[in-house]
Amino acid sequence: MEAKLGVIDPNSLSIRAFGRFSEMGFSLSDDMLGTFVPILVYWFYSGIYVLLGGLENYRLHTKQDEDIKNLVSRKAVVKGVLLQQFFQAVVSIILFTVTGNDNEASTVSNPSFLVLASQFLTGMLVIDTWQYFMHRYMHHNKFLYKHIHSQHHRLVVPYAFGALYNHPLEGLLLDTVGGALSFLISGMSPRTAIYFFSFATIKTVDDHCGLWLPGNLFHVFFRNNTAYHDVHHQLYGNKYNFSQPFFVMWDRILGTYMPYTLEKRVGGGFEARPTQDYDSIKSD
Repeated sequence: MEAKLGVIDPNSLSIRAFGRFSEMGFSLSDDMLGTFVPILVYWFYSGIYVLLGGLENYRLHTKQDEDIKNLVSRKAVVKGVLLQQFFQAVVSIILFTVTGNDNEASTVSNPSFLVLASQFLTGMLVIDTWQYFMHRYMHHNKFLYKHIHSQHHRLVVPYAFGALYNHPLEGLLLDTVGGALSFLISGMSPRTAIYFFSFATIKTVDDHCGLWLPGNLFHVFFRNNTAYHDVHHQLYGNKYNFSQPFFVMWDRILGTYMPYTLEKRVGGGFEARPTQDYDSIKSD
């Protein structure tokens, strides 16, 4: 029998594989992937930081400080995050259903790189704007802070899988509604949303990881990073550095930016401290 050699078409292979997957009853639309992939990414990426947690020379707080200062157990944090992700998934499924963006439509449409970049940037700006003002308001409204947002600040020493440890109402207002607005305003498809919300999830986890690792690209390209957000979790920074998760523009524009220096801690690791300029301004 003559063997036929030729160039393998990856598109035909993926179509056949998807077809067989569908025949087995496991077909997954982009809507479903956009809902659940970021959740899987959250636990996978935070799991990496759990394994790296023993690197004392790169921690922003000692393990002893984490055990003493935090006001909630890790078990309770896991339960709280899973609860928020459940509500997040429900809202995402409803949103994708209402907008009517299905897998077939997003497969046919192949936006250019410039369009994708524009949608990503728009989504980032929308999330940052929404979260800044909602986050700041929850700090300045005593009722909302006491009964809702203070739950997140039980983690005085943040760690990776505690990034989404919030009161369910806060998770709905800040993360879920903010994500929905970024999806709708940017005009991204469910397929693009898979990548965008996975990226946003990784960035949020990284901001709470508590480690200042060499070569971390988020620390290179973003001023809003692990140390920046760690300042906000401390008592002295509670009314500053509200911006999350990407840029610092709203803090700078509206006067809530707290400058800091990253210093080596005696015994190993780093510590983010307010700069002398900030201290002198506050004393005037």
